[in-house]
Amino acid sequence: MDMLEDLETLQSEYALPEEERTWLFLKGRSRGLMVEACAHATFFCKLYRILRQSLHENQTSGHVSTGSPIACEELNVGIIGGGHLGKQLARVLLQLVPIPTESLRISTRRPEVLDELQKLGIQCFYQNSYLVNWANVVFLCCLPSQLPNICLEIQSSLEKTCIVYSFVAAIPVPRLKLLLNHTNILRPQYQCAGKFVNIWGANKEITAALRDPVILRATCPYSPAGGITLNIKWLEGVFYAALNICTAKEMSHPRVLQLLSEQFLSAHSGDCGKDSASCPKFQLTDFVSKTYAKNLPLRSRPFPWFDLAAVQLKETPFSLRLSKSTALQDHLTHFYCHLFGISLFKDQPEVSTGSPSQLISAK
Repeated sequence: MDMLEDLETLQSEYALPEEERTWLFLKGRSRGLMVEACAHATFFCKLYRILRQSLHENQTSGHVSTGSPIACEELNVGIIGGGHLGKQLARVLLQLVPIPTESLRISTRRPEVLDELQKLGIQCFYQNSYLVNWANVVFLCCLPSQLPNICLEIQSSLEKTCIVYSFVAAIPVPRLKLLLNHTNILRPQYQCAGKFVNIWGANKEITAALRDPVILRATCPYSPAGGITLNIKWLEGVFYAALNICTAKEMSHPRVLQLLSEQFLSAHSGDCGKDSASCPKFQLTDFVSKTYAKNLPLRSRPFPWFDLAAVQLKETPFSLRLSKSTALQDHLTHFYCHLFGISLFKDQPEVSTGSPSQLISAK
């Protein structure tokens, strides 16, 4: 709680000349971008953990549920960069995914300034190549000027299956792909509208903000609330990344489609009835071309390995399915909210995100 919140003369902005106060919205916009970035990174890690657990159970039980939880190797997450974003991201992943402290590590040029995180049990050091060799997911939270040297350090240590998730907005995906010599890359892109509404909880910690249903609904992939939108190509990249995770385990493509439908399309609205029978299901042609699907006769064959950089740069079969199916958009939005433990429509706040289909038509 900010005790100075209602005392205008004690706010830092009070000393600014009147002509400079018009630029204060940039502070709120920066805050909004931070909240969105941390929310989407959390969503991705939650999804990745669910998928790993499902794959583990599938392999261990031979598709037969034992009725008791089966221990699964924890998701290892690395962060390169210990600045403001890196520190905020670490706290969010620890509390909201949650990632155990032993499964989260940070590589930064100044690990000594991360005392607070080290006291929580997070390993902080300066050895980028060691970090990426250990991690399943690596978040790049460094400065653009630092990225070329970092990529040179880590490219030989990157496993094919390691997902590099970049927050370095100034470096586009094609350049990053070239620098890393790696294709398993995700990079969210955000666009700020001229009409900005600061709903991002300026006086809250990021973790507290992401427990606020109003703010969480505003971070939904199809939501323009607050004046910040996410390029939906990121969502496509996330699902093709899920396919690659299954391919690495050599799971057959019919089983993969069944698994993704069960896990990610089961959160539904009242329009689907009381069960998931009428929910949309993923089909083979949602992810590969009809020509490729016809030439994939063996039911035991996995999906091909997808270049995530290419997925985020061009139209894919999934692009077409997403753009045409409002039911799929609705289910993915419900799934997003479900992972954070909130309802999309229950106790709807004043700042409404609307339904995905409504949001698309409003763009």
